[in-house]
Amino acid sequence: MTLIDLISAQSARLRQAGVSFGHGTTNAFDEAAWLVLWSLGLDLDALEARANNEIGAEQQAKAEALVTRRIETRLPAAYLTREAWLQNVPFYIDERSIVPRSFIAELLADGEQTGILDAWLSDQTRHVLDLCTGNGSLAVIAAMAYPEISVDAADIDDAALEIARINVERHQMDKRIRVLKSDLFEQIDGRYDLIVCNPPYVNSQSMTELPAEYRYEPTLALAGGDDGMDLVRRIIDGAPARLNDGGVLVLEIGNERGFFEQAFPRLEAAWLETSAGDDQVLLLTKDALQRRAKPAGARR
Repeated sequence: MTLIDLISAQSARLRQAGVSFGHGTTNAFDEAAWLVLWSLGLDLDALEARANNEIGAEQQAKAEALVTRRIETRLPAAYLTREAWLQNVPFYIDERSIVPRSFIAELLADGEQTGILDAWLSDQTRHVLDLCTGNGSLAVIAAMAYPEISVDAADIDDAALEIARINVERHQMDKRIRVLKSDLFEQIDGRYDLIVCNPPYVNSQSMTELPAEYRYEPTLALAGGDDGMDLVRRIIDGAPARLNDGGVLVLEIGNERGFFEQAFPRLEAAWLETSAGDDQVLLLTKDALQRRAKPAGARR
């Protein structure tokens, strides 16, 4: 059996089993390729060059066993391989933290190419906060994209912070990224030019409907209350005091745009284009946040 035949067969098994994706892949073939290549000790980009290589019976059995475990347990592939990729950057991951995935990563990594995020920054951007950092992936990608900045990576969860430290050290960013424990802004005393945040925002109804794969992730990293906005409200309230003049907050809210607009009807937001559309990530300037905070009729 060739490598491509093995992957195709495992892809069919994943489709037939009805597993859910979204933890690094979006379809059965890509997931099968990931699991098979990892089980064989091959890099993820090895498929094209080795597609027609013959795979021995022992290696085939090893790959099939990993896919069987994926099907029977419904564990996300990233937890099985202990690795996930975001914007072509590898990160260590296990069940202590949510799997790396954020559309904000696209905006950070592609800033110089697309100009979407850079248009809101300046040559004076130096201090960045990754709030609700979880596994630390956004902090690392931000530091890679902007060599002149320093980053604070903050989270309330000690277990997630352990993963974040592993990833900061893995990418040798410990001199530029500071990992902090904080309940949102409460233990943070700095001011920032850019705050990025992918907070828990899944509403309570959606939480009850999550596929089994997502239930392996820490509930603390997903659940956002009845309308998904519990933590977002606190972030919106606290952000102005933690932004420098001209600073911006980039916030991911997933599929909760309707709830967001109900919760913040007077807030002027710029919705940013990502591969998932223009309703997943928004940008808020410090000025817009301050205007919202002023009572109706107050002088500016």
